[in-house]
Amino acid sequence: MVAVVTRVGRIPRAEQVGATRQQILTTAERLFAERGLYAVSNRQISAAAGQGNNAAVGYHFGTKADLVRAIVRKHTERIEALRLEMVAAVEGSRDVRDWVACLVRPVTAHLDSLGGPTWFARFGAQVMTDPAFQGIMAEEAMATPSLKRVVDAFDRCPPDLPDDVRAERGDMIRTLMVHVCAERERALAEGTATPRATWDEAAAGLVDAITGLWTAPVTRS
Repeated sequence: MVAVVTRVGRIPRAEQVGATRQQILTTAERLFAERGLYAVSNRQISAAAGQGNNAAVGYHFGTKADLVRAIVRKHTERIEALRLEMVAAVEGSRDVRDWVACLVRPVTAHLDSLGGPTWFARFGAQVMTDPAFQGIMAEEAMATPSLKRVVDAFDRCPPDLPDDVRAERGDMIRTLMVHVCAERERALAEGTATPRATWDEAAAGLVDAITGLWTAPVTRS
């Protein structure tokens, strides 16, 4: 009987811990998105998340880098599921646009599915422009099987770009995706006008732009 009571008693505790972790993740994502990573302390996150213990963030996640990684993983897992479906549908294609869509649309579809307001796109922009943390987002993204397949597919598609140009345009694509999504998310949160009415339309614009960027002629001086 004692064992049964103990086992049952653990369930609410586990649920409480899970809810606390989720509250901290959501709060940290919002504060990081709005203020930047260095401007927000673990103590501020704990207080904003309604935690009486100022050390709650450290207890549940460890360092700020660990917390950032946890936020990234929460979203990356959902994006990965969407991208795997798209990759399977275009497997074997040598059309750059197909693979650009696999790069863009899982992200925009995920942001759309979150409802509003959302903070992940702006959080991503803060992380990707912070040298101390940008590696985390890149590591987590490249650890996903679907994104590796997309990158490999780009290598097989025309045009046959020189390595330095390929690397340069890869950086441009990341910057374009991150900041276009972040600016759209900010505009939606603030209720201001956006160039495209929906995330689906915004994705179409990004796919057009990135396809054009990747396939543009190479000028050598």
